[in-house]
Amino acid sequence: MGLDDLLDVAKPAESGSAVQGFAEFSAARAYESPSHWSKLRARLNLQGSGRLSEQVKWKLSGRFDADAAPDIESDVYPAAVRRDRRSEAMIREAYLDISAGDWDYRLGRQHVVWGEMVGLFFADVVSARDTREFFLPEFDQMRIPQWAARAEYFGAGWHGELLWIPFPSVDNIGKPGGDFYPFVAPEGTRFAGEDRPDQRLGNMNWGARLSALIDGWDVSGFFYRSTDVAPTFYRVGTAPLTYEARHDRINQIGATFSKDLGFAVLKGEAVHTSGRKFNTSDAAAPFGLVSSDTLDYVIGLDVPLASVWRVNTQYYARTHFDHPDGMVWDKHEQGATLLVNREFGDKFEAEVLWAASLSGGGYMLRPKVVWQMDANWRGMAGLDVFGGPANGMFGRFDRSDRAYVEVRRMF
Repeated sequence: MGLDDLLDVAKPAESGSAVQGFAEFSAARAYESPSHWSKLRARLNLQGSGRLSEQVKWKLSGRFDADAAPDIESDVYPAAVRRDRRSEAMIREAYLDISAGDWDYRLGRQHVVWGEMVGLFFADVVSARDTREFFLPEFDQMRIPQWAARAEYFGAGWHGELLWIPFPSVDNIGKPGGDFYPFVAPEGTRFAGEDRPDQRLGNMNWGARLSALIDGWDVSGFFYRSTDVAPTFYRVGTAPLTYEARHDRINQIGATFSKDLGFAVLKGEAVHTSGRKFNTSDAAAPFGLVSSDTLDYVIGLDVPLASVWRVNTQYYARTHFDHPDGMVWDKHEQGATLLVNREFGDKFEAEVLWAASLSGGGYMLRPKVVWQMDANWRGMAGLDVFGGPANGMFGRFDRSDRAYVEVRRMF
């Protein structure tokens, strides 16, 4: 009996429910000195779905990971990193879909995606993320679902959405010493851990979103009050220098749009955020932080060419409305991305994604090839290359350049 036969036990059942998923092995080798294995991970993802009645459907999915790289490279990774990455089991989605006329309700652990651009996150403010590999994994795999109640109303040409998250999930940033830990600090700095939000109603998230199709323009606007999924690093000690990751309460007002131009698709997103704090070199600043409202925005163009080429380009920026001396980030942060994809028949494709800060924060270059062996098997190989200053958005990962391979069996 081969691997295909073993995995075929998870075919749809006669009861009408369906079990699907994938098994995957991925390996990554960081080649900067000291070179080391940064990932040797086996992953099993299973999901089932079914119908309880004409108006009620359900979905349940889970994932198990086991990564041998941290223990093999015990001289590279601290004990906390090894414990964090050794193995993990989680419920991915667990919800009921209830249809009631023009209203649809989704109750339980679920993905809520309010925006999606290439390579980076902007209006996708609801999703928490597993950032232990920065933004390198496929977005559907790095997103962390939320326990939520969502109500959607479908009108003639428009769509309304109400969202309540009683116990929010936040980003999984890993532990200090990981390849892609998000905070760069001077040597000798200590970390006092992460203060994650308590599961109480005072920390709940809620929001509303309205979208419509107007003269061929797909537009939406939203308001979201939340515990920030991304942490802010508070300076809680000076001798030695000590930081603690905390999650602030923030307000976000955003908008998205897309338009099919015939020869291309034009897309854009913008989000105004209030309540967020930023690190500063000003020793007198409380907790080493200053507050500033921000505006993040991005505009992109996706162009298919000759049925086998796809070119996507984006310009993005962040403006800090308050920018006192000493703030780590520039008042106007700018960047750009370029993706070029080429298909070679039904089985092969090659792709290069380049993302760069235009404000001196470095760059990220990601070439890869994909081999769709058949309907169930997929192979992938590529490079993740970073460059730039040590405190830049991309340059901080300059020593984490890696080559990787991945094999996935879908069923």
